[in-house]
Amino acid sequence: MHRDAEVRSRRADQSELAPSEARDAYAGKLLPNVQLKLFRESQWGFATRVIARGGTVQELPRADIQLQDMVVHSRGMELDLVDYLSRNRVAGLLLMKRGRIAFEHYDLGIDASTRWISMSMAKSVSTTLVGAAIQDKLIGSVDDQLTRYLPELRGTSYDGVSIRHLLQMTSGVHWDDTHTDPQSERRRMLEMQIAQQPGAIMKFLASQRRVAAPGSIWNYSTGETHVVGALVRAATGLWCADYLSQKIWARVGMERDATWWLEAADGLEVAGSGINATLRDYARFGLFMMNGGVIGNERVLPESWIVEATQPRQVGNARVDYGYMWWPVPSPNGSFADGAFSARGIFGQYIYINPRKQVIVTVLSSRSKPKGAEAIPDNDFFNSAVSALE
Repeated sequence: MHRDAEVRSRRADQSELAPSEARDAYAGKLLPNVQLKLFRESQWGFATRVIARGGTVQELPRADIQLQDMVVHSRGMELDLVDYLSRNRVAGLLLMKRGRIAFEHYDLGIDASTRWISMSMAKSVSTTLVGAAIQDKLIGSVDDQLTRYLPELRGTSYDGVSIRHLLQMTSGVHWDDTHTDPQSERRRMLEMQIAQQPGAIMKFLASQRRVAAPGSIWNYSTGETHVVGALVRAATGLWCADYLSQKIWARVGMERDATWWLEAADGLEVAGSGINATLRDYARFGLFMMNGGVIGNERVLPESWIVEATQPRQVGNARVDYGYMWWPVPSPNGSFADGAFSARGIFGQYIYINPRKQVIVTVLSSRSKPKGAEAIPDNDFFNSAVSALE
């Protein structure tokens, strides 16, 4: 880590955001200017931990030819770049081809130095740390039982759940992730974040009932990712932010320190959300994934990890287009041949990675609602960008 002088964990000034505003954010009830202040630098009133960068910045060279415009094919219409940026309320957009920037744009008062909230993109980062721990032989395999590393879950609904089940969100443990419903488990988890009480979220998760056999159904759950964070902490002996810095952030040439929300001062990271980083640094994480989880000559992730973590899979009788908290992205013909996948977060945050076409698209947005507020489906834009960069 490049310095110890910066405080590793801090309590943010609670006056920066009233609890009612945090609730309104998840309910999709914040006015645009208030929401923008929230997403820039993450003034949420939560404690955070620093994800330290290293001493060398990886330059992102510009492509010889810069993209000026593009056709966006969506729902039978031909739209353009301005349509996507304006209609989808995009604050930052970066397109890369073969590691070179072909388009970079900032709006809504941000610039290249602005850290922006990741929302659920953090889930994809958290599960990647499990892969690193397996490569480090700190976790045996994804088929290990969770209770091997988290014995406090014995006798709960997570008893009998494997790491694979957890990463796929197929534990069978009850959870409602509806952001806009104040009675949902996701919103109750938010209340625990606001209260900043150490250990409260894990106790809440351990109290949930089992509704299906492990591996039989898929159910999207931010709670599962909090357990991933606890698993990483237990297996490595490090906080997620510190392990991320040690294995990736400090070694791939990130431009700025990032921060990560905590459940409480000196507590666990909120592993399912709350990483705050710059547009370019999110793109650098995408490059790490596109390069197969290798840094220099060192393999950080197991050789088969990225394919395994990013492909559709069969759960019970249904195909689920979800990996280890990464979203496979089909081409326009429905094929997954490119191996494209994305990390994605509510309100329009994305890292799209297409290994075959060597394309990365990073999007930071401030949309009006957690889900469904985009005028142009983001997957349509990603596929259009791949075509425009041919």
